[in-house]
Amino acid sequence: MGNFAANEGLSTFVILVWLGINAFLFVHFYMAFLVDRWFYTRVLLGHALSWARAPAACLNFNCMLILLPVCRNLLSFLRGSIQCCSRTAARQLDRNLTFHKLVAYMIAFHTAVHIVAHLFNFEFFMDAQLNRNSSYLPFILSEIGTGDNASFLNPIRTNETNPTIVMFTTIAGLTGVAITLALILIITSSMEVIRRSYFEVFWYTHHLFIIFFIGLVLHGFGRIVRGQTPASLKSNDPTVCADRFEDWGRNGSNCAVPEFAGNPPMTWKWVVGPMILYVCERLVRFYRSHQKVVITKVVMHPSKTLELQMKRKGFRMEVGQYVFIQCPSVSRLEWHPFTLTSAPEEDYFSAHIRIVGDWTQALYEACGGDKSEPQEAWKLPKVAIDGPFGTASEDVFRYEVVMLVGAGIGVTPFASILKSVWYKHIQNNQEVFTKKIYFYWLCPETEAFEWFADLLQSLEGQMTEKGMTDFLSYNIYLTRWKEKEAAHFRVHHEAENDPITGLKQKTLYGKPNWDNEFTNIASQHPGSKVGVFLCGPPQLGKSLQKQCLSHSEADVKFIFNKENF
Repeated sequence: MGNFAANEGLSTFVILVWLGINAFLFVHFYMAFLVDRWFYTRVLLGHALSWARAPAACLNFNCMLILLPVCRNLLSFLRGSIQCCSRTAARQLDRNLTFHKLVAYMIAFHTAVHIVAHLFNFEFFMDAQLNRNSSYLPFILSEIGTGDNASFLNPIRTNETNPTIVMFTTIAGLTGVAITLALILIITSSMEVIRRSYFEVFWYTHHLFIIFFIGLVLHGFGRIVRGQTPASLKSNDPTVCADRFEDWGRNGSNCAVPEFAGNPPMTWKWVVGPMILYVCERLVRFYRSHQKVVITKVVMHPSKTLELQMKRKGFRMEVGQYVFIQCPSVSRLEWHPFTLTSAPEEDYFSAHIRIVGDWTQALYEACGGDKSEPQEAWKLPKVAIDGPFGTASEDVFRYEVVMLVGAGIGVTPFASILKSVWYKHIQNNQEVFTKKIYFYWLCPETEAFEWFADLLQSLEGQMTEKGMTDFLSYNIYLTRWKEKEAAHFRVHHEAENDPITGLKQKTLYGKPNWDNEFTNIASQHPGSKVGVFLCGPPQLGKSLQKQCLSHSEADVKFIFNKENF
């Protein structure tokens, strides 16, 4: 239980509190529409009224939260502020996108309930108009307000229409349709398969959130759902007068004709704060995007990986941070996140970009990647940078023992960390709290090793000279290979240096036995907190998270951290 609390305790608490608030709001607002003020509305709609209003309250709450996890500058500020006080609390901010997705799913769920309930409501409204029977209370209620059209209860004012026409001729109907369509497009384009393969589709459709929020704020201004006014409740007590509706308004009946009014719109009160914060966030991004960035060097690495080395006045970074890059000559609207591979000690900052989509391919060509000769400096494209932003890897030097696990291009944050280790330990002889680093790199193809092998070779040689070979242990795994490559590996296996990486440490084939790796590390470092840092696919993350929980004991704890951006 203790190991679960160390890794997941605070996250679980936050989720439970969030779910609890959703449950409370649902029940509270469901019950709120069962009081006398809404008696006559329930005569028309039954419990569908409460089923529409309760999820609306939950929607307001979740729409208040949905923008906060994507306010990157706010999160970076909070992370830096609380990091010194609570490392556990700071780690929760690294799960911002996970929480963002959970809130989005909750919005989708409550939207669906709200829509279904209102579909029933409009059918009930229509039935009340069609059943023109003066001894039928729903019809009498539907006729109220026909003269002044102010104190009405039924928004469908005639039996010569249908709910579809009302839907497209009222504020609530039009905004409801716009909100629903925007939400469907946002959620469907956020699926993993679309986001990975067609990032531009995901990027553009996600900006429909502007239409979503505009529609959300305006949705309640139609005041379609109406209840009895407080003054009318005094002259027409529904518990007494409902059965005497034929005498309403007559002298001596003590039952006046009831008057109705809608609630004032409340959604804007929920979302105005986060919307202001998000506007400030975008203004900060806009200011940063107009700061001059100079590309000082472009390196074309094997396996279609592009390295950009850049400079910007006043740019300061920490290990493992990331930036958003925009290239106006490729697209003026698209910003893409990339981990910084340079160290804070270097006088430039760099990113390694794997060419996997339309945008990265266009950037690759703009930088001259498709040409045989190097691109002249003045022909290089202009880029804009937003960031840097904090990630879990910032905490790496706060652990005495560290496991770094990278998969494919996911090794990029660890390039920054290992470079910083080189500067601190080898060049400047600085002491750091971290005493041991275990580095694992899983890669499906040999070409991908090449751009990173130079750094590892340099580290290996320098640490051997300094007598620090015990500080860094690294294991490189090739997860796929061709038959010709296998034959070459067998021939050169006995060579002093590895035939793939050129390192003294031989490349391993297949995938790590994580159970053995965690067991060995736990036995070698009793009484330690081991920071496990991953930049890789979700499935690997689940596997490592499970290992952290199962191998954390009283004398050693594995704390799981994953890159999310």
